[in-house]
Amino acid sequence: MNDKELFEKLSYTVKHVNTVLDEALKAAAFEYCEGYKDYITKAKTEREAVTLTEKIAQENGFTALCDMSVLKPGDKVYSINGGKGIMLAIIGKEDILEGVNIVGAHLDAPRLDLKPRPLFEDSDMAWLKTQYYGGIRKYQWLALPLAMHGVICKTDGTSVDICIGEEAGEPVFTITDLLPHLAQEQSQKTLSNAFNADNFHILMGGLPKGDDEIKEKVKFNVLSMLYEKYGITEEDFTSAEIEFVPAGAARDVGLDRALVGGYAQDDRVCSYAALKALLDMQQVPEKTAICLLVDKEEIGSMGRTGMKSRFFELQLGDITAKLIGGCNIDILNKILFASECLSADVGAAYDPQYPEVFDRRNSAFAGKGVLLCKYTGGRGKSGSSDASAEFTAKVRRIFNENDVLWQNGELGKVDVGGGGTIAQYVANLGINVIDCGTALFCMHAPFEVANKFDCYMTYKAYKAFFENAK
Repeated sequence: MNDKELFEKLSYTVKHVNTVLDEALKAAAFEYCEGYKDYITKAKTEREAVTLTEKIAQENGFTALCDMSVLKPGDKVYSINGGKGIMLAIIGKEDILEGVNIVGAHLDAPRLDLKPRPLFEDSDMAWLKTQYYGGIRKYQWLALPLAMHGVICKTDGTSVDICIGEEAGEPVFTITDLLPHLAQEQSQKTLSNAFNADNFHILMGGLPKGDDEIKEKVKFNVLSMLYEKYGITEEDFTSAEIEFVPAGAARDVGLDRALVGGYAQDDRVCSYAALKALLDMQQVPEKTAICLLVDKEEIGSMGRTGMKSRFFELQLGDITAKLIGGCNIDILNKILFASECLSADVGAAYDPQYPEVFDRRNSAFAGKGVLLCKYTGGRGKSGSSDASAEFTAKVRRIFNENDVLWQNGELGKVDVGGGGTIAQYVANLGINVIDCGTALFCMHAPFEVANKFDCYMTYKAYKAFFENAK
């Protein structure tokens, strides 16, 4: 072996998809992304994602866990958490006491939520007051076509689903922005100070209704239209979950259609891949395979539908009891500590327009496959579970043996970037876990961009993990 051959053997170079691209891979990736685009177009909120996921699961032979009294290998079950989270499982051949394989992603995404008393009139226009959800760059949400999605729950126990702005011919909504001619003072401010989030008001209407006894005629017209179509009153907003999100479908990006652009790819690029990987398993897995899709990651994973809740433990305990006849805390803890998980979340793709914030040698690149991130966090790995070397090596082996194109990456330079995922809360349960997902451009923007081949490799990575328990 000469020096060149030895160097190639000893050194580590991440492959780009272009080095292995053929017509079969291109066709598979493009076909996969057609289903993915349809999914993220139809499921723009966590509730819509759960509803669509449940429908897909039922079409693929899954049964509600609560409807099953006993379980056996090969059974397919699911359980829903408050309409905003869902867990799907295929029961494996191995004793569940040997642990389960989990791919866990989140369904929530940055957006604009309505305040409890949102509707008001000013300058003969009707407006809705909002509170932003998750980490956003405020300027990106101005002068943008927005759609209204959500649910309003009434005191009689009924609820009303709302979706306005997605169908052809429907009106959309927007937040007005300041024209450049009048923005000299605003332009002198920093980005963090230039936009007042308390003034993020949705433009709702401009036509009046009623006689002179009605002081707020435009507000009255909006309320009348909502009541006529949905049977709701202004008080019903106090028990509503209404989200404003970018209007329109996911689209191909680039003349060669190599990329996907759309809203909420963080983290539905991973949640769809996890779901698809579970559905496409052709044989009963050795270990029980679980796709766990949770809510509230963007605001810290707390709450009844977040990863910090007891939902996953309770469902795993129920599965165990229906498999072996019972479950207690000792049995559950034994299963948890024997289990392994891919925390399926996105990372930042290296953007050559902003090289100053990236460590190029430790960044993910579009087209180099699924991203494996040993630790996240920031400012000294704060908020990170920091995967063990042993588990990282196991995941590497699985990917290498199954032709999964993968890469390492971090979220920016030390003391510049940083972020969290559900990994730390999964790890707190005693589960071996590592972050693994797709690198995005424009993360948290209303229009995020992902490479189609990275999307497909993410799916291949999760499927390989489910199918290779040892």
